[in-house]
Amino acid sequence: MGIMKEFKEFAMKGNVVDMAVGFILGGAFSTIVKSLVNDVIMPPIGLALGGVDFANLKVVLKEAVMNGEEVVTEAVSINYGMFINNVISFIIVAACLFFIIKAMNSLKKKEEEAPAEPEAPPPPPREQVLLEEIRDLLKK
Repeated sequence: MGIMKEFKEFAMKGNVVDMAVGFILGGAFSTIVKSLVNDVIMPPIGLALGGVDFANLKVVLKEAVMNGEEVVTEAVSINYGMFINNVISFIIVAACLFFIIKAMNSLKKKEEEAPAEPEAPPPPPREQVLLEEIRDLLKK
């Protein structure tokens, strides 16, 4: 039972939960970016290049072996079109993260630059307090 308690304490720490949320949001963000690249960005680029679909660009190293309509052995190919799509996806994700982090750093910098409440002056040294008390007593 001790291990379960330790695991529960570990899993409920703020950093682990924050990291889990980050992974989930990252996966969802990745799906959105893939759709953006494949469904929004690449079709106009392919159309501008004469109707080329980047996902279908490949170099066939070995043709598929067919037995009538049945594929006996799959074709071996280098799918460089998919690689291009993935590079564009990476660039978009990296740019988005760059701008998000840049905005967060600028907000953090503004917080740090904001004038803080003036700090109370440090208390005078003990010797000075004693000297002031002696002075006040001598005045009386």
